[in-house]
Amino acid sequence: MPRPLTRVLTLLELLQSGGLRTVNELAGRLDVDERTVRRYVSHLIDLDVPVESVRGRHGGYRLAPGYRVPPLMLSDDEALAVLLGLVAGRRAGLTTAMGTAGETATAKIRRVLPERLRHRLDAVLGSLAFTTPPGEAVAPESWILLPIADAVSHHRPISVRYTAADGRRSARTLHPYGLVAHSGKWYMTAADPTAGQDRMFRLDRITGVRTLSGSFEPPEGPDPAERVLTGLATVPYRHEVTLRVQGTADYIHARLPAGVAIVEELPSPGDAAPEPERWSRVDLRVERLDWLPAVLASLDRPFVIERPDELRGLVEALAEQLAHSARREPPHVGPSVR
Repeated sequence: MPRPLTRVLTLLELLQSGGLRTVNELAGRLDVDERTVRRYVSHLIDLDVPVESVRGRHGGYRLAPGYRVPPLMLSDDEALAVLLGLVAGRRAGLTTAMGTAGETATAKIRRVLPERLRHRLDAVLGSLAFTTPPGEAVAPESWILLPIADAVSHHRPISVRYTAADGRRSARTLHPYGLVAHSGKWYMTAADPTAGQDRMFRLDRITGVRTLSGSFEPPEGPDPAERVLTGLATVPYRHEVTLRVQGTADYIHARLPAGVAIVEELPSPGDAAPEPERWSRVDLRVERLDWLPAVLASLDRPFVIERPDELRGLVEALAEQLAHSARREPPHVGPSVR
């Protein structure tokens, strides 16, 4: 946006805050001279904004009583993009949990939209279904998120109070270097100088944060998102699964995301094998095995189960069930009665 236009809009915002504003005050707020302020006021008047000039020693500018901002001028596509972004962000946990900021922002935008457009957007939002249950999103409080984001941006150490998954509470000094939103939850990647390790923390489990003096150098290596996905994939679970699958890492990750599985492409013996013939090692840690046979079938690629043996039996049971269904004859249907 051109700088003069930005200042004209800033002038309008200052006048909308109410009261009489002197020319000298407006010049200081806009960082321009008094002559330029008068020119900006003329621009507003040309746009049919009722700016009143009050003469005298204590004079200045003010908006005419009763003036209201005109309806928000958004195209159908722009309005739909804004409202869908607010709704989707709330459902995915990408808005803060403090109060109902997403809902109140949505309501404010709807109030200033033309009636025709508002009714059409209400029809879209009323008929829209999300596949992710709203209850899965766990968003952080804004008073936790904002200072951490500032510390990440400026490489400042922080002191946090943290409650682990098992309920243990601790106070830690951390060097935060990344924020990641994944599957409805927010994570912070940080170096823990006391433990000498990089760790991952859920923001909704942080109950206090304070920025400390000093600075640090963020570590080199994988970006924060990759560190979070790797960390989630290596969390201890009931079952450890190791597979060998004929396929590239990209192909396998399309069906087993990085937050679920760690995929390592295996070297090909002799000459490099064509892409469809490459094999990869897949490691998973899961609480249940019953969903894996169907996923392995959907890979549509040869695979070998290294562990656990229990998974072999589940895959065989699924294969028998599918074979039985394939051999089943359709039920006889008699003539319809009308």
